Amino acid sequence: MGLTDPVEKNSAEDHARRVRDMFARISPRYDLLNHLLSVNIDRRWRRKVVEKLRPLLSPEAQVLDVACGTGDLSIALFENMGVRVTGVDFCRPMLTRAAQKQPRLSFVEGDALHLPFGAGAFDAVTIGFGLRNLSNVEHGLTELRRVLKPNGWAAILEFSKPVAPGLRSLAAVYCTRLLPRIGGMISGSRSAYEYLPDSVSRFPDQETLAAMMSAAGFAEVTFQNLTGGVAALHTGRRA
Repeated sequence: MGLTDPVEKNSAEDHARRVRDMFARISPRYDLLNHLLSVNIDRRWRRKVVEKLRPLLSPEAQVLDVACGTGDLSIALFENMGVRVTGVDFCRPMLTRAAQKQPRLSFVEGDALHLPFGAGAFDAVTIGFGLRNLSNVEHGLTELRRVLKPNGWAAILEFSKPVAPGLRSLAAVYCTRLLPRIGGMISGSRSAYEYLPDSVSRFPDQETLAAMMSAAGFAEVTFQNLTGGVAALHTGRRA
């Protein structure tokens, strides 16, 4: 069935509504829990995006941060690289918090599967921990490519599959047992932190995502495992 099929369209819209409502509920505690539950490793992962893109972009570059949430990656790119950053997300409460944190940036409400920007508008696009939340990852990759200028770069930071068996088992116990309990207690929404490990388990592994990027029209696709593959940073150039 194609995206125009009414059943699939309704399913995608229902998925988007549920994800949007979930993030709206946890937005007041979102930043606190991100840093607490990752023991601040999430900050290090975002710095890796900055380090990867810095030699590829000029200070005048226009960067789009997709599914920007409360703006942590957008702000890291802006404050450490000096590039012009636009953040886009479909959850208004998250965007409100992002704008409060860095008023000098532009934050726009919009859907990652239907980005409100013209083709070839940006020198780089980033998406941090947002791709797995889309109802159609392939279409999301196509949209990232569409808004890139020729030879522009995409950087995808996402939870992935730990490469060491011991770490894989430890991560599974943490994500399925401890994370929902702690996240639910602090945020008031246990279901949101049960959704996280479920969405990670269903997301493509490192090699599969790299192949999907190539199929979507990206060249020079590479990935870097972070913290033993708990997360991974994929990059690719619009061919």
